[in-house]
Amino acid sequence: MIDQFKNYLKEKIQITDEQFDSISADLKVKKFEKNEIIQYTGDISKHGFFVCKGLLRAYSIDTKGKEHILQFAPENWLISDRNNMNNEASIFFIDAIEATETVLMPNDFIEQAAIKVPCLQPMHIRLLNNSIRFMQRRINMLLSATAEERYLDFIKLYPNLTLRVPQWMIASYLGITPESLSRVRKELANKHFRP
Repeated sequence: MIDQFKNYLKEKIQITDEQFDSISADLKVKKFEKNEIIQYTGDISKHGFFVCKGLLRAYSIDTKGKEHILQFAPENWLISDRNNMNNEASIFFIDAIEATETVLMPNDFIEQAAIKVPCLQPMHIRLLNNSIRFMQRRINMLLSATAEERYLDFIKLYPNLTLRVPQWMIASYLGITPESLSRVRKELANKHFRP
């Protein structure tokens, strides 16, 4: 699994095996069972997660008990609660939708690794920028897009998840009811749309 993370980095930047070895001592491998909650709201987690196999999600639960899914993390995705980077309590739960194998990265992994391997700094900036772009787009979609537009955007972002994730979770991510999602899927099917 550490090799999978190394290959992920090699796809993003030009890092040698020796450079990776110099920064990988603090990485740990961890497996999670299906439905296992790996981070609770209020936790101060010391790690982010790189998903090697399986599927994680980050979500919150409102005062009425309704879940609001912020992100899914399939293979080769990173997921964490950014509050933990500042030693603040998590605002999200993270759990395993499937049995999942991960690489645990200390919250300051990229920052510390960039000191030893400077080529990591531009990647760190890219990851932060991508995260901000993703959140801005997500907020805009929730505020202004139709349910159909949100669903099509979901398929574009997560092309392989429609059969791996229960429909109610997709609806939660989209900010619509499961019934609305069923209507959207039926209307798209009538248009001969295939995800």
